[in-house]
Amino acid sequence: MEPKNYINGTWVESRGTSFRDVSDPATGETIGRIPMSTPADVDDAVRHAQTAYADWRATPVTERIQYLFRFKNLLEEHLDDLARTVSRECGKTLAEAAGELRRGIENVEVACGAPLLMQGYNNEDIARGIDEHLFRQPLGVVVAITPFNFPGMIPLWFLPYAIACGNSFVLKPSEKTPLTAVKLLELLEQTGLPPGVVSLLHGQEQTVAALVQHPQVRAVSFVGSTQVAREVYRQATAHGKRAQCQGGAKNPLIILPDADLEMTTRIAADSAFGCAGQRCLAASLAITVGEATRSFSEAICDVASSRRVGCGLDDGVEMGPVITHESRQRIMQLIDSGRAQNAQVAVDGRQQQVPGYEQGSFLFPTVLTDVHPESELARTEVFGPVLSLVAVDDIDQAIALVNSAAYGNMACLFTASGAAARKFRYAARAGNIGINLGVAAPMAFFPFSGWKDSFFGDLHAQGRHGVEFYTETKIVVERWPDQWDRKF
Repeated sequence: MEPKNYINGTWVESRGTSFRDVSDPATGETIGRIPMSTPADVDDAVRHAQTAYADWRATPVTERIQYLFRFKNLLEEHLDDLARTVSRECGKTLAEAAGELRRGIENVEVACGAPLLMQGYNNEDIARGIDEHLFRQPLGVVVAITPFNFPGMIPLWFLPYAIACGNSFVLKPSEKTPLTAVKLLELLEQTGLPPGVVSLLHGQEQTVAALVQHPQVRAVSFVGSTQVAREVYRQATAHGKRAQCQGGAKNPLIILPDADLEMTTRIAADSAFGCAGQRCLAASLAITVGEATRSFSEAICDVASSRRVGCGLDDGVEMGPVITHESRQRIMQLIDSGRAQNAQVAVDGRQQQVPGYEQGSFLFPTVLTDVHPESELARTEVFGPVLSLVAVDDIDQAIALVNSAAYGNMACLFTASGAAARKFRYAARAGNIGINLGVAAPMAFFPFSGWKDSFFGDLHAQGRHGVEFYTETKIVVERWPDQWDRKF
């Protein structure tokens, strides 16, 4: 498969002369080949998007959302096919892929509420005979640059809200997992959406830079590593654009002695090893408090050792591969760094293989104990199926450790104590808080609320934040003196 760019309602060849293979991480097989789009390709897409914007903005919001209703139905009809595509190019299990798409569809559903979410407000008689109104108006051309780990869901964090609010939208999916985005655009095309309202460009750094710096682009949405998120935010804001840039994470779970051990272990394992640890809300650090250290350590090691790893398309598989061999090597180096700083590898997933899939980039669940809280392993985003255990004496030490971290995407507490839960949710410096949950993923009608080095910007993805990000407010103050009316 050699997908093209989608510009002005047409699938077109890129001017780029370099290409990148798309590989199945379970088999190592090449399943696609995409072009690296040039600045000229970017300019074509943005110019056509700007032209389409003029009429799209004037289209009543009640008409705009009809395309999203049709899109939602198409996503439901093609869910199985989309899930298989996600699994094949990303490596996750079919159940994980279907769950991802379900969360994406929820965002389409919420965006269909744009007639209500876009409403402004007003006051009569702010002074005698003078009224004041606030209106929300679209920005123009907006861009989203999305990552490999959720190729179906994350584009849908942005696209539905952007076009429901009256903007035209350009998507640059990850070069590692572009095939899902192509299928999303093929379905969107079936809705009859006017040409130019949504475009798709393949590419890497050069394409991203051209989009972020293009003078007709008004806003940039990004999800990826903190290093790149910070740079995209810097470039976007330097060029006068709005930006919401989601970065990396080091999501801690705090385990108190009174936590239900069976439930906590199961949930923690799903958080740490689900999607092979390649999600921005994956648990990466378990902070055990007091007597919980021994019992939880033993229990999580048992669960990690028994997790079934394999190709995500095979029945009964609980965890697939990481995205590439390069990613696997990077994760193994972080495990080695933990060992060098006196951590103990209690469950070692580095040397195991999946029979029949020897060319895949598999790394089995790994658990390290006695991890020093200041070590590289405890501070660095792993983005793989690795859980590090740090032991502390009390909840205050645990909260202090959470708050000292550079990241602030998510933090979770496992306890039977309401008082401990309230203390934690009040004091923990992270944007998404879970109580007896391992993945505190907000519903589509709440913002995905990362903090600190996990997010650069003011307005997050999803829900009201999405609508506010993709609109700007206009204030109208008006007076209509009676004597003017007498002339007619």
